[in-house]
Amino acid sequence: MSDRYLQGRAAWVTGGATGMGRACALALAEAGADVAIGSLTPTVANKRVTGEAALVLADEELRATEGEITGRGVRALAHPLNVCSDASVAEFFAATVAAFGKVDILINAAGGSAHHLMADHPDELWHRTIDVNLNGPYRTIKLCLPGMIERAWGRIVNLASTGARVGHPGHAAMCSSKTGLLGLTRCVALEGAPHGVTCNAINPGSVKSPHVVRVAIPNKLKMLGIDQALDDYLDHIPDDIPQKRWIEAEEIGALAAFLCRDEARGLTMEDIQLSGGSHW
Repeated sequence: MSDRYLQGRAAWVTGGATGMGRACALALAEAGADVAIGSLTPTVANKRVTGEAALVLADEELRATEGEITGRGVRALAHPLNVCSDASVAEFFAATVAAFGKVDILINAAGGSAHHLMADHPDELWHRTIDVNLNGPYRTIKLCLPGMIERAWGRIVNLASTGARVGHPGHAAMCSSKTGLLGLTRCVALEGAPHGVTCNAINPGSVKSPHVVRVAIPNKLKMLGIDQALDDYLDHIPDDIPQKRWIEAEEIGALAAFLCRDEARGLTMEDIQLSGGSHW
């Protein structure tokens, strides 16, 4: 099996500048694919709720990952992307097709979280979380799937969550949206199955991504009224994981890249837990 098994393929990774999205983008580039990455930046962000629901990146972070991709000997495209905007998603798709001619691989890594009990959950934050985590992949898949079917080859990987399988107090928006994403994954897998297109989900466990460190955990501490230093709280999270460690973003990237192999064509309609043995 060639190490450059994706040579000639073109990939689109949402949320591709940091964390698990970045790890997926680099793994695909290492395998020979041209990669387009889009992440939320101030130019396309909805400033009303993104501070609590999503990570807004500086343009420099987007450009840094673009450089890492080209450093692997493939073409890269990096643009701001708001997966909650029909126009932003359509513009990004058009730019990717103009640059690479097609989209063979779609990795939906953009995501958001919300930490609120149901009784006082802000409505706007609820809708935003569903829009990022479920409607975002709907928008990207709807654009990419027809071309994949026409070319009789395609790979779609949705990054869901351990929260897609279980519930947790204070996480209703995230759990609901990620459970819905598994339903979308299964339906798309069945539609693509006769045409050489696979669709799978990865359920990451605890990954110390920029979103977790900058957004998710600080909001959780605030919601629960926990008076504890962020670093100290983060240090103790692995205590509740059977493997006693954080999952590395590169592990998610490696699995996503494996699901894009020709040898993995029989894997479709699956959601694969990568959590070190943890259910949450």
